[in-house]
Amino acid sequence: MSAVNFVKKNAVVCIAFVCAIVTCFFVPPDGEYLGYFDFKTLACLFSTLAVVCALKNINFFSYVAHRIVCLCGDMRRAVLALIYITFIGSMLIANDMALITFLPLGYYVLSSTGKTRYMSFVFIMQNIAANLGGMLTPFGNPQNLYLYTYFEIETTEFVKIMFPPFILAIALITVCCFVFIKPEKLVLNSADAEKTVRWRAAAYLVLFALSIVMVFRLIPYYICLPVIFAAVFILDRKALHDVDYGLLLTFAAFFVFSGNLARIPAVSEFLGALIQKNTLLVSALSCQFISNVPSAILLSKFTDSYAELLVGVNIGGVGTLIASLASLITFKEYVKYKPKRAFNYIKEFCAYNFGMLVTLLLEMNLVFGHFPM
Repeated sequence: MSAVNFVKKNAVVCIAFVCAIVTCFFVPPDGEYLGYFDFKTLACLFSTLAVVCALKNINFFSYVAHRIVCLCGDMRRAVLALIYITFIGSMLIANDMALITFLPLGYYVLSSTGKTRYMSFVFIMQNIAANLGGMLTPFGNPQNLYLYTYFEIETTEFVKIMFPPFILAIALITVCCFVFIKPEKLVLNSADAEKTVRWRAAAYLVLFALSIVMVFRLIPYYICLPVIFAAVFILDRKALHDVDYGLLLTFAAFFVFSGNLARIPAVSEFLGALIQKNTLLVSALSCQFISNVPSAILLSKFTDSYAELLVGVNIGGVGTLIASLASLITFKEYVKYKPKRAFNYIKEFCAYNFGMLVTLLLEMNLVFGHFPM
């Protein structure tokens, strides 16, 4: 029974490990496995998780949520504020880190005002905002940085390519909020929402800034990681205990899964033949099965149409739960608060994500001239 409970509580981790193990039969472990792991991403992820846990423990997110409620006044404006913050955050600190930082903020806004019935919608929109917001900058999404470097794209050209889908994404998300969220007045349930330890908050925000510096590679991760770990260990050991190590293991398992999949000849040959027909469509669809980062790496070897590939692997981040590893972060965070509604969340997630994916694909196919105007 304990094994069953473990699987229920860690379903995503278990699925990730099963996927990784299955591909190991096709690609036996060898020296190339070490190259699968993006240690910088794992270091950034751990550091951000630790700092966020420390901020939670001093009620920092409750404090910020209180300020948002006071400034916005109604539910619709509060949700838009949360989504736009996530959108902007993904451009600056990457989609994964933006979700780790701002999903707890969304939860505290909803829980402190008794509006948790909107949680699935808000989390899903924050997830979409994180995946699509990061498309505008070379460092917003991991696949962007890879393609930006691989094809030696000029920064101005990069922004020009990504600007149309970026603007369309903002418009679609905003319309969804106006349609599905009523401008209900917000009232705080707790008078203690503003209490936080200010000096600790300042210290943790400095550590968070250091994790951002690590994301931008201004200081190597092997220097930043020990500093952040030591500081959190001294200031709040409980935060290290509270880190979602299951999420780190999930990422590690998917690194193995995607790395092996890219080395299976049948998969590479199949995708190579397809991508010549419609790079945009094939790249977006491949993300639904092997995620956006491995899709970018794999498909870049078969096409010179980097503009279509770039747009495809970005808008392809919406769709299935594995289209972007950022979506797994959102799912695990939601299940932590509402474990009994996981299936309902997945249904709602698919409805909004595939609706967004189809709309973006239709519009961008017109832009690239694949469909007649």
